[in-house]
Amino acid sequence: MRYDAVVIGAGHNGLTCAAYLARAGRSVLVLERSEVVGGATRSAVVFPGHDARLSAYSYLVSLLPERIREELGLELTLLRRRYSSYTPDGDGGVLIDDGDPFRTAADLGSDAPAWEEFSSMTSHVARSVFPTLLEPLRPAHEMAARVGDPAWQDLFERPLSDTLERRFHRDVVRGIAATDALIGTFADLRDPARLGNRCFVYHVIGGGTGDWDVPVGGMGRVSQTLLEAATSAGAQVRCSTEVTALETDGELARVRAADGSVVETDAVFVGAAPAVLERLRRRPAPSPAPEGAQLKINLLLSRLPALRDRATSTEQAFSGTFHINEGYASLQRAYAQAAAGRIPDLPPCEVYCHSLSDPSILGEQLRKQGAHTMTLFGLHMPARLFAHDPERARREATEATLASVDSVLAEPLRDCLLTPETIDVRTPLDIEASVGMPGGHIFHRDLQWPFAERADEVGTWGVETADANVYLCGAGARRGGGVSGIPGRNAAAAHLGEAALMA
Repeated sequence: MRYDAVVIGAGHNGLTCAAYLARAGRSVLVLERSEVVGGATRSAVVFPGHDARLSAYSYLVSLLPERIREELGLELTLLRRRYSSYTPDGDGGVLIDDGDPFRTAADLGSDAPAWEEFSSMTSHVARSVFPTLLEPLRPAHEMAARVGDPAWQDLFERPLSDTLERRFHRDVVRGIAATDALIGTFADLRDPARLGNRCFVYHVIGGGTGDWDVPVGGMGRVSQTLLEAATSAGAQVRCSTEVTALETDGELARVRAADGSVVETDAVFVGAAPAVLERLRRRPAPSPAPEGAQLKINLLLSRLPALRDRATSTEQAFSGTFHINEGYASLQRAYAQAAAGRIPDLPPCEVYCHSLSDPSILGEQLRKQGAHTMTLFGLHMPARLFAHDPERARREATEATLASVDSVLAEPLRDCLLTPETIDVRTPLDIEASVGMPGGHIFHRDLQWPFAERADEVGTWGVETADANVYLCGAGARRGGGVSGIPGRNAAAAHLGEAALMA
């Protein structure tokens, strides 16, 4: 059989790419190894017998441009969170409340003016950089001129540690800012390679505002509406079909599947990681291998846990991102311990309750009971820690992480579980096995700057590969990562041209 285009992987980026290609009149086949679409952007009944559809992997939307939603006619509702974050600090805490700047300033204390100035700077960067993500790559000097100083120096040129230590005095405030540099990224904030800076930039530019929104209906709704856009335009989606090889001469490609089928096509769009593409092309694996760095724990609670801080309600604390042992010094200490090959003594992590913003993910009975979902994202848990004895490491990491959570609460988290079984733990190795991300790396590989770093990249889309008719359309593309659809649209634009994309 033959199609104009084959998309490998029905994650949200692959579906975005398929929708644009099909809308442009191309015959499109999407091949997905799993039984369901969505990849890491899916909802699932994680706990059998309990009517709760959790966003098992990705859980918030920041980078999905309004332009993609409009062009594809996506019926998707995103809710803006009033409370950005809450960070326990002794018997009190720091609440970043976008609806009450006076409360925020009071909690930030002496660092309040610096926080306001820093937030203004990151907002400027968001407005400057985000619109360029759906354009061909600009050269670094042009992006630098667009961003300007001091933002360019503070966020792009010098290690983030220098910027945070110079701007803020309180350890807790430095940590609140630093976490955006470490989500899914195993990095030393002092590293001159500035991997943490790259992660930070993507976390603060989403939508041109940096806000992180709640998808009503859960992450599965994001994938479902993209599936509808793709199939209504004529794309065909075939699940339970694992691609085993990709052959191409640059003009005609053959995609081979485990079931023995072979599809010929003019162009291939790979939603899988670059390391997977190299394996399909029978080329050496990239070195170093991708390595995820997070522990993901999904929980179903009978009630929200009590706080030590009497000035903050549980709804305020858990509606945003609840930071746990993510002070600046604690983050650096945990990194050093993990880099030395041990599970951190007090793992930094953060939790968030989707059901506070969007109770629709719970069945009626659970809502009446006052139940809530909780998503925990643990930092500095690299895949290497689980390689030797996965089960033992999982147990140790889980116990250490729950102890870390308990250290900032007024009661043990386990006492709030709906049942002792409503806790689901996923290490980087589990994530790799489930959704095919090498090393459990949620960005498929280390993030790259959102501009051209070499002269030959200027004017490209950041999705091109060594083969003329093979494109990356997933998180591993430049300007990939996060829930965005950006690499999916960019891959279609690289193949069709912007004019044909919008025809």
